[in-house]
Amino acid sequence: MGIVLSWYGINANMLHLEHISVVEKMLRPLIVYLALVAGLRVAGKRELAQMNPLDLIVLLTLSNTVQNAIIGDDVSISGGLIGAATLLAVNYILIRLTYQSPAVDRFVNGYPVPLIEHGEIRRDHLKQLLIGEPELRAVCRRQGVRRLEEVETATLETSGTISVFGRQPTPEEIHFHKLDERLARIEAALTARN
Repeated sequence: MGIVLSWYGINANMLHLEHISVVEKMLRPLIVYLALVAGLRVAGKRELAQMNPLDLIVLLTLSNTVQNAIIGDDVSISGGLIGAATLLAVNYILIRLTYQSPAVDRFVNGYPVPLIEHGEIRRDHLKQLLIGEPELRAVCRRQGVRRLEEVETATLETSGTISVFGRQPTPEEIHFHKLDERLARIEAALTARN
């Protein structure tokens, strides 16, 4: 069979592990996965969802950078499948642990971070997360809030998304708005008579 595959230009050893044991093939992706989880946790949640072009470039090049650490010298299909299966298994286990244990969830995902509380911008949190006001305004507009002054709360969630809730008018504001509408109708009626 090896002769037939070689005749078609296919490497007959493509399924054989080269120079690396199965255990090492499983340890390499495990170590890289855990290091990336820790690195993204330290780097912050903003890299996950609120990406700018620089964040996207870092994530794309990060996968290429760790490729050799995961596969080593082995470029066989078997080695790649063992590495992929290990990554999927570790990811499944970590997701199950974060689902079942609030402590593990907080350790891996952290806490939600308020960016706007009670209508007040938390500049200290914006600075810590490297989120500028123009970026925050853009997120608010995407969620249907035109101005930051109209936001009651904006929170960077553990998933990396920013949830925005508009400010609800007070009963006094509603009352004055109704009065303004009535005055406008009265003024329009008086203007129409003259």
